[in-house]
Amino acid sequence: MTVRKLMLPYGRDKVEVMVPKSNLIGVYSPREAAPVDDIRSEVRRALTAPIGALPLQEQVRGKKNVVLIADDNTRLTPTDLLIPILLDECNAAGVSDSAITVIIALGTHRPMTDDEIIAKFGAETLDRVVIRNHPYKDPDALVDLGMTRNGGRILINRTVVEADFKMGIGSIVPHHIPGYAGGAKIIQPGVSGEDTTAYTHLLSVRAPRSYLGVLDNPVREELDAMARKVGMNTILNTVLNRQGEVVQAFFGDVVEAFRAGVAKSREVYEIPVPEAADIVLASSHPCDLDFWQAHKTLYPSDLAVKAGGIVIVVTPCSEGVSKIHGDILELTSYGSQKIREMVSGKCVRDEVGAALAIAWAQVKEREEVWIVSNGISANEASKLGFRHFTAVQDALDAALAQKGPAARVTVLTQTPDMLPRISAAATPGAPPFASPRH
Repeated sequence: MTVRKLMLPYGRDKVEVMVPKSNLIGVYSPREAAPVDDIRSEVRRALTAPIGALPLQEQVRGKKNVVLIADDNTRLTPTDLLIPILLDECNAAGVSDSAITVIIALGTHRPMTDDEIIAKFGAETLDRVVIRNHPYKDPDALVDLGMTRNGGRILINRTVVEADFKMGIGSIVPHHIPGYAGGAKIIQPGVSGEDTTAYTHLLSVRAPRSYLGVLDNPVREELDAMARKVGMNTILNTVLNRQGEVVQAFFGDVVEAFRAGVAKSREVYEIPVPEAADIVLASSHPCDLDFWQAHKTLYPSDLAVKAGGIVIVVTPCSEGVSKIHGDILELTSYGSQKIREMVSGKCVRDEVGAALAIAWAQVKEREEVWIVSNGISANEASKLGFRHFTAVQDALDAALAQKGPAARVTVLTQTPDMLPRISAAATPGAPPFASPRH
């Protein structure tokens, strides 16, 4: 038997696996995309050629209280390089560093440590402006802005609401909840209260499958409405290549600039795959910190595997399942409908966690999920409803034994940021990729 030796990303390391060539459909990653020659020049180009908005200096001139909202260390956005450029632009418009605050858009992630803040934002930014974690559980730190048209309560970080200029900084990649990360997602869940985040997350799992890669969907509509309610002035979003380098920057209106960036994001992350697989072997890189991040591996894999197939998630998860949402293991043994009933009956303490438990259940109801991890124990995997392995080769061999000698295998190397595209002809009974699935 001829095999192909593969090295899968595993945190900062790699793990080796041998895949029989006769079974292998292919190995897929985000497309190679050339980075810009100079980030500063690219960002300044974007700032002076805004999409649906005025140039930054014109917008910020005369402002007394500026907030920059930036994503956290679970994202690859090079904020250490981007924010000093924005600070210089604000200074040129007459706004001093002392009038500017950076809020870390944690959503419901744990606070970043001092060392993590330095690594993510850089010493220059830390020396020039105040940087604060978003306290999503502190009611005194939130402002109630009422309801969206569809009934979502809008609780937002007080510092953000009270600023007279608000700018979001992040990157645009496929995302299972609002279709794509970026744009208004920096507000919700970025700097929202827990109840607001629970609302949008539960909204996302009313559909039978994730909204991954679906640009127009109910969640995105709510996120955009919330950003408008907050008075979000503008965004700077980047599209990165698979090495985390900037390919292009997009600046301007929170909706229009985001949508322009989605088109570029698709060029990098939307990957054609010729057929659905019996087995998908998927690395969680770069979302490796805990399963709260690594679960993003499930949704691209779900698009690439046959119903009844096996998804093998390869992830280190050094912080386990989640330091913040540890109660989720009380829910993950149940089916999706049962968890919905528990939420409706007010039997759940953590509704954000419940929403993801529903999303995971929906995947498990279509295919088996196995996990290779030294950060998730066998007991935790069992509670998650996964089959646990300590070695990726053992997992693949067991999957091939279960699915038979003709089983077809797809390998995804940076799965959370990918959008596999399989034609309808390759998957009998499935709708075309580009058509509404919800």
